[in-house]
Amino acid sequence: MKSSHYIGWDIGGAHLKAACLAGHGRVEHVLQLPCPLWQGLSHLRNALEQALEQLPGREARHAITMTGELVDLFVSRADGVRQLLNTIASRLSVERVSVYAGNAGFVSPADSEGLVDQIASANWMATAAFIAPLVPQALIVDIGSTTTDIIPLRGGLRARGRNDHERLVCQELIYTGIVRTPVMAVADRLPFDGEWVEPMAEHFAVMADVYRLCERLPVDADQMPAADNGGKSVIDSARRFARLLGRDVESASLGAWRRCAEYVAERQLRRIADASARVLSRETLDQDAPLIGAGVGRFLVRKLAERLDRPYVDFSQYIDFAPATEHWLASCAPAIAVAGLARTKHY
Repeated sequence: MKSSHYIGWDIGGAHLKAACLAGHGRVEHVLQLPCPLWQGLSHLRNALEQALEQLPGREARHAITMTGELVDLFVSRADGVRQLLNTIASRLSVERVSVYAGNAGFVSPADSEGLVDQIASANWMATAAFIAPLVPQALIVDIGSTTTDIIPLRGGLRARGRNDHERLVCQELIYTGIVRTPVMAVADRLPFDGEWVEPMAEHFAVMADVYRLCERLPVDADQMPAADNGGKSVIDSARRFARLLGRDVESASLGAWRRCAEYVAERQLRRIADASARVLSRETLDQDAPLIGAGVGRFLVRKLAERLDRPYVDFSQYIDFAPATEHWLASCAPAIAVAGLARTKHY
């Protein structure tokens, strides 16, 4: 018998994302909560409790996908999958929980032990599996707070990589995002005051500071503490950014810091554009095949589509949703996708 609600959970290393779908498929609730998993499982327990307080459906079915098994809290990815599922099982009724295992489909927590490789970091595949029946061909580009997924679709999933290592090699996974990525990981030199300056290899500033300086950071995108645990005004971000160049913020105009930040933003977009071009050179898509933007950084996907002279379609356009959920929809694509897949599988 089909459930009245399906809740999809995407357990990341830095955030917990959840989406609740009604039995007829409409997205009724979407949320994202900070969850610095590397600091301990207590953060997941707390985020899970907060989420459950906001979500309806006592008899809901739950579908799990994850990337959080990668954090260095765990001795291995298998250990991470095991501990994350045990934490979930301590709060949810196990008989109402299924785990997404990629091509193996949904499995019970009890049957997950032999499918760790398929379960680990499979959230991107959930997004692809959800979208693939809806479009003949497309390039999904999901830019989150930490990573970017580039997923080709043509008559189904055409990704070359299946695990994180394979996807890093073929650049279908890039460790760059619009919030948590350190600036020093994006640009190895910065143009400032007529010179090229190598930034200090310190965790002084992150890309959230860059996009805040450029006035392009989406509302609520940055849910983590700042690098210095300081404020999050434009001037606070400029102060952190200036440290990378061995300067104090007062030593130059705000416009000077903003111009330098714009260069960093451009470097990040170029890296994503280069990886997209590499994937597109392998998987030839018709020129009218769209880029589907997902993730909190999808404003960059819109710019990328313009550069590639391709249509842009937001992930949210493939979903029936309550208006109140629109803010987080495309930012939580895997959570929505895994709930949608669970609903269609009638598990």
